[in-house]
Parts: sequence; C-alpha cells; structure tokens
Amino acid sequence: MATMKIERYLNWGTPYTPEMDAGGKRPAPRWDTLREQVREATALGYDTAVAVETQHDPFLALAVAAQEPSPIELGTGIALAFTKSPVATAYVAWDLQTMSGGRLVLGLGSQVKGHVTRRFGMPWSKPAQRMKDYVGAMRACWHSWQTGAPLNFQSEHYNISLMTPNFSPPPIDKPHIPVLIAAVQERMLQVAGEVCDGVRLHGIVTRRYLDEIAFPNLKKGFARSGRPQAAWKDFEIGGGGFLCVARDRDELAKAVEKMKATIAFYGSTRSYRSSFELDGWSRQADELHRLSIQQKWGEMPKVISEEMVRAFAAVGTYDDIAGVIKKRFAGVTRVAFEIPVHNDRDRGVLREIVQDLKRP
Repeated sequence: MATMKIERYLNWGTPYTPEMDAGGKRPAPRWDTLREQVREATALGYDTAVAVETQHDPFLALAVAAQEPSPIELGTGIALAFTKSPVATAYVAWDLQTMSGGRLVLGLGSQVKGHVTRRFGMPWSKPAQRMKDYVGAMRACWHSWQTGAPLNFQSEHYNISLMTPNFSPPPIDKPHIPVLIAAVQERMLQVAGEVCDGVRLHGIVTRRYLDEIAFPNLKKGFARSGRPQAAWKDFEIGGGGFLCVARDRDELAKAVEKMKATIAFYGSTRSYRSSFELDGWSRQADELHRLSIQQKWGEMPKVISEEMVRAFAAVGTYDDIAGVIKKRFAGVTRVAFEIPVHNDRDRGVLREIVQDLKRP
C-alpha cells in the first residue's frame, strides 16, 4: 500500500457543520493562531495544512500560514474557481508558491450553480469543460511567467493572449504547482485524471463509489493525458469518505449519531443524489430532500441508518481507526484526520495515530 499524506485543516474560529447556524453568534476569526497551528501540525507529523473556502478566503489564510517556517505543504481544500478569473487565481497561486518556498498544493472546485450565479453573481456554463479550460489557462500563465514565452491560450471558455512584461511576475525556483480539483460526477473525474495532478473527492461517497465510479473514471482521464502509465503512482487522490472516530465505544456511539446529521445534510442536496443511488438508497435521498424543503432539519438524521454511516465513513475508536481508515480508503493517497486535543496526552495519541496512518 502506498504511503498516505495526512492533512489537517486550519481553523480560524469558524465551524463548518450542519449546525453552523445553531447557538447564536459565530466566533470571530482568529488569524493570529494560524502560524501556531502550522507549528503544531508540523510537530504532530502532518504532511499538509489545508485551508477551506466557506466564510473566509483560503488564500489569505495560507498567506499568513506561509510566514511560519515549516517543511509541510500548504493546500486549499478547496478554493472556488468559477468565482474568479483563472488568471487572477494564477497570480495568487504564484505568489503563495513563492512565499512558501514551493509548498503550495492548489485545490480548486467548481461549486454548484446556485452559489456561483446567486451568491457570487458569476456566469455558469458546462462545469467539467470549463474546469479543464480553467486549469489550462492557469498553466499557460505560469509557463509564460517562468519561460518568458508569449501567452496565447485559446479555449471554449477562456481566450487569453495579453501578458506584457510589466504584468509578468519573475520566474521562481519551484514553478510546478500541483493542481487538484474537486470532482463528484464522472465527467469531472475524467477531467481531473486528464489535466490535473490529483483530485479531491467529496466526503459523501461510499467504498462502492470509489471502486466503481471514482477510480475507473480518474484512470480513464489519465489515459488521455499523454503521461506514461508509470506516472499514475504519482497521481494524488484525496478524500472519498467521512471519518467517525472517538476515544471509546460509548463515545463512538454518540459520534455515529452525530454523523447521521452530517450525512443527512449532504444527502438532501440533489448534487449528491448519485452517491445514494449507487448503494440503493434512492428512497432515503428523496425523503431527505423533501424534509429539507419543509425545513424539518431535526427529522432528517432519523432517515440515516448505522449501515449507511459505516458505508459513508470509516468508523472506529482511537485504538483501531488507523487500520479501519487504511481499509476503507485503500487507493486514496490523502486523508484529513483530526481528534480533539485538550492536553499533552491527547496530543500524544494524535501523533501516534498520524504515524500509524503514514506507515504502508
């Protein structure tokens, strides 16, 4: 089994859960803790510190995190692509690559149509082809900046041909920026395999989805990339399920119940219906969608069985979770893992689990 990279999400005080609106006022962002979080992630043996785009800009978080000297990668997991020009993203990625000494892992995602058009007021078009063009446009910019070659990228969605010396950043020591895109449906998975260095899979998928949908379509796209088959071992696959972990069996039972709410939240969205259909849970997906329309959020977890939790998540205690993850996520090369850390004992347990996960 290939060695996994273990990721830890940066947290600046903003929860990302189905209950994020519960409890009144949200905590204020704490940007001043980001460098400390990078130091701690490094000490615990993590490979990557990841910033996610929900209520804050992940690039700003990584700009702060990059000021902390560390060997670990800094990733976006993910940053939204279609809310900005590929050239704008190319600029900020180039700067972060420079700031971090070549440690950036650029994760991008399309988001769904409603958010792109109604939350950001940006146009929507064929997402898979547009993402392929987006990645190509970024890489054309990076090639121009590094080599001085004229910029001339022509595609269905982006036609870019102006890059004067005054607007061209200087070459950098490590110009290759790994690009991983979020993918759920078959076409986007194929785009990831064809033009990217890796993929970030969603959590709301089962083992069957990995084996029957994700891996075959990634390999299908990779075969069109022109890269040698031997290079497949370097293609990075992140995510592909949830984690449900606790200190002991009693706490794990509570964690399973909480995970039901998370799965129900995602299952109510039409975009993820196919994940339920594949394992024969179309009826549950329909019921979740109906309840969400009626705003009956409290009833939705009742639709999710423990069998469904164990299909969508790796479930285990601290003692056995490493082995459970390796089996459930076999073929995946990046996994985000975390447990609550309140003291040095918790920190030691987390460090041990991280090391266990990284062993082949």
